[in-house]
Amino acid sequence: MAFLLHKLKLVDEAGGIEERVVWMIPKSDRHPEGVRYRLAYIRKGEKRPMVLYDNHLPKGHHRHYGNLEEPYNFSDVENLLKDFGKDIEAAKWKH
Repeated sequence: MAFLLHKLKLVDEAGGIEERVVWMIPKSDRHPEGVRYRLAYIRKGEKRPMVLYDNHLPKGHHRHYGNLEEPYNFSDVENLLKDFGKDIEAAKWKH
């Protein structure tokens, strides 16, 4: 049974959209940590997320930052949200 752990959608002072959804799910071979998530930040006037963290199959835990896509070393939800927040702050200043 899935449990919604965290959900947030807001528009920041710069007009960017931040959306976070984190589910606790039963542990399995596909999801050994028992978590599914999608965290996205879209800057004002853009269509694609500048920052995106997710863990869909077959890629597993990974992050997108601009045009870069790389594996993400997931440890727990608290650090996931902190890392995402740091990337959002950096993205606000990147042009």
